Amino acid sequence: MPTEPGVPAVDLLARTAALVDVPSPSREEGHLVDLLEAELRALPHLQVVRVGDNLVARTELGRARRVVLGGHTDTVPANGNATARLEGDRLHGVGSADMKGGLAVMLELARSVTEPAIDVTYVLYSREEIASAESGLGELFELRPDLLEADAAVLGEPTTGAIEAGCQGTLRLRVVLKGARAHTARPWMGRNAVHRLAGVLGVIDGYQERRPVIDGLTFREALQAVAVEAGVAGNVVPDEAVVTINHRFAPDRTLEEAEAHVRDLLGPHLEDGDVVELVDAAPAAAPGLTHPLLARLCELSGGEVTAKLGWTDVARFASHGVPAVNFGPGDATVAHTAGEHLDRAPLERVWAVLDDLLRHGVP
Repeated sequence: MPTEPGVPAVDLLARTAALVDVPSPSREEGHLVDLLEAELRALPHLQVVRVGDNLVARTELGRARRVVLGGHTDTVPANGNATARLEGDRLHGVGSADMKGGLAVMLELARSVTEPAIDVTYVLYSREEIASAESGLGELFELRPDLLEADAAVLGEPTTGAIEAGCQGTLRLRVVLKGARAHTARPWMGRNAVHRLAGVLGVIDGYQERRPVIDGLTFREALQAVAVEAGVAGNVVPDEAVVTINHRFAPDRTLEEAEAHVRDLLGPHLEDGDVVELVDAAPAAAPGLTHPLLARLCELSGGEVTAKLGWTDVARFASHGVPAVNFGPGDATVAHTAGEHLDRAPLERVWAVLDDLLRHGVP
């Protein structure tokens, strides 16, 4: 099998279009999962388990290594693009990029590669596009972690056919600054909490991000204010101002270290009575490219490998000792937009690389 894209036995773009035409917004994936379950159970070389609206299909050939190929079945709500529309080698429609193209690749591999050189676990999970606490993958790790045991994992998140290794962590802090109410005609009798935001926002605006190099990949951290709340009336000096901060941090820091870093930055602008609350957090994941399966995947892809600056479910696998990368056909820059689309070339390229990996494994 050559490392350059070949020609799959089915039209993968048309296969993706059929998946797009089955609505599956978050929490409403059941009908699509029913169809996928029936399809996978009809393949005698796979053992299929359903947990809620999550599907796991596995080969059990006793190979020396096992890889997970995973992806989510849900999409964001449609935005005038609920129906698939094909224009030449481009497919338009909600979820086409994120990530029904990746699902189409996995389903074709599950159907056609009946005796892979490495054992394969196909993981199709629900509710990825909403709060992390509702994740179907998180549900699987909680209820059936045995189904997810593997040497490495490849997630079909949109990367336009390139490999994005690891991922940065993310945390949100809610910072409450206190003041004292007064009439705006006599502001000296109070203290304006909104004005106190200047110091905190100045720290954020002047943040010099770290760019650590990990396993040869450059990560780039970020610190942003994402929401501000304040004020009770147009003639009242605000006694409270709230700013929500999002920090993206590299894999060489733990959640605790990243949180402490932001708290240290804010410290000079905080006073007694102010509150800094951790609202949400998810750990980072190291690239893991030294693992033989992922190293081989990089060789087969033949392209540049970059660091994943956003957060993806590779972090869930990494936290359970399974190194993982992102490798999917969609374009992340059009995901979740009204103009979401998928092109044929990266779709067939991802299929060809993964087909080669499964058929030949690691030499």
